[in-house]
Amino acid sequence: MTVSSRAADVLARRLYEAGCRHAFGMPGGEVLTLVDALTRAGITFHLAKHENCAGFIGEGVHHADGAPVILVATLGPGALNGINVVANAHQDRVPMLVLTGCVDAAEEHSYTHQVLDHRAVFAPVTKATFRLDAESAGLIADKAVAIATESRNGPVHIDVPISTADAPARDRGIRRAPASAAAPSGESLAQARDWLAAAERPVAVIGLDAVQENAGSALLAFVEKHRIPFLTSYKAKGIISEDHPLCLGGAGLSPLADKHLLPLVQAADLVLSIGYDPIEMRPGWRNVWDVKTQQVIDIAPVANTHYMHQAGLTFLTAIAPALEAFSEGTGPRGTWPDGRPAAVKAALADAFPQDDSWGPAGVIAECRAILPPETLATADSGAHRILLSQMWQCREPRGLIQSSGLCTMGCAVPMAIGRKLAQPDRPVVSFSGDAGFLMVAGELSTAAEMGVAPIFVVFADASLALIELKQRQRQLVNGGVDFAAHDFAAIGRAFGGNGVTVTNRSELRAALQDAMQADRFTVISAVIERGGYDGRI
Repeated sequence: MTVSSRAADVLARRLYEAGCRHAFGMPGGEVLTLVDALTRAGITFHLAKHENCAGFIGEGVHHADGAPVILVATLGPGALNGINVVANAHQDRVPMLVLTGCVDAAEEHSYTHQVLDHRAVFAPVTKATFRLDAESAGLIADKAVAIATESRNGPVHIDVPISTADAPARDRGIRRAPASAAAPSGESLAQARDWLAAAERPVAVIGLDAVQENAGSALLAFVEKHRIPFLTSYKAKGIISEDHPLCLGGAGLSPLADKHLLPLVQAADLVLSIGYDPIEMRPGWRNVWDVKTQQVIDIAPVANTHYMHQAGLTFLTAIAPALEAFSEGTGPRGTWPDGRPAAVKAALADAFPQDDSWGPAGVIAECRAILPPETLATADSGAHRILLSQMWQCREPRGLIQSSGLCTMGCAVPMAIGRKLAQPDRPVVSFSGDAGFLMVAGELSTAAEMGVAPIFVVFADASLALIELKQRQRQLVNGGVDFAAHDFAAIGRAFGGNGVTVTNRSELRAALQDAMQADRFTVISAVIERGGYDGRI
């Protein structure tokens, strides 16, 4: 069956079918038809104050509803404003449809104002880029959705010429059927079963692909049956509740945590890399296991081109059927007779204590103690994110979201806005350094206009703390890392929310309790001393 409509309508309907109910951006004259088509299809368009933040608000929604992000930008400066969040989606494996307006092909040969080659700009930071045409609008739309949502997820760009958006088009209903998950077989499967049955010191490293495949239940059954201690990347935190006795917590950027985790991984006789995408990890995680002396099984959706690690056996398959196939015919048995994983878990708890009277660790500990277990958190990049990722325990996947691949600043505030928009009944808290907060403070107006009430916690030390720490560690002269102290609580009030400045745990406790009851967002400026991260990350 075919349906006659505008090309923009064909595209919008396909996005609605993919589960999209929200789009974010800033309109210009070149995307007016596109915005109209999205609205007619049942997709609400939300005005943000910057295209970069628009994409991150959309990502916050995605982590709640699972649908691809829709970012809308006009030509030229609008499109280029979104480059950072698109690159972030590419490295953080976020499905995103980037819709940009552009002038018609005939126009661009003699009209140059704001005109540039969008597809050339977006090609390096997307999985694919298309130029919409009326004849193939349905085909392009389905290709874009399929590519964005197949493993590994990522952004796809569609340039929409002005006249094409309005041109009559027919949707031929072409839809690509999803591929079925195949289980391992043959000699490699037999070898994997033998390794698993013989392992006395197994360990699992679990990553983001496991979250995207919703493999939590299969993972829990597998590690419990075979008594396999596990650690996760930061983005996979909560894939199995972090209060599980086999869980060793998150890893990726903390040398302090690695001091305890890496020796355990290197002592393992079997390493299971399960949906582990090492793009999140610091250089210290390059080749941390040795395939010459350790048995290593890698389960991944795509072939290894990163060379961050190698494996003796690699299965390019879905996680759940692979784990089920490995377990077949292999019974449970005791592991790690020396009890080393439990000792490592205890050492990590001592390394990241919850009892600091104040400072960044005290702020995090108080927030975790006061906010309910079902609280959803977002983290900006910086020293606080590393500490938070070690201290903030997650009981569900996506309980803490952050930029881990690109590690871009300014993401936490807009992601919290999107998360609260999609899940208004859940407490949502954002953690930002003061520099990252200043980058995106204008989006507080978006939170006010949307009527959402996240809690925005700002670590206020008037410094780029992580960079300043690295500067001191290299014995370099202080430069370009300090700035003036600002009244972040007043900024919150100025944009229509609540604002509180706190200097100790009791003040923070009262502020959090008030914020949870408020019908407007709250900015909590937690004033801490410089150097508070020394020895803590």
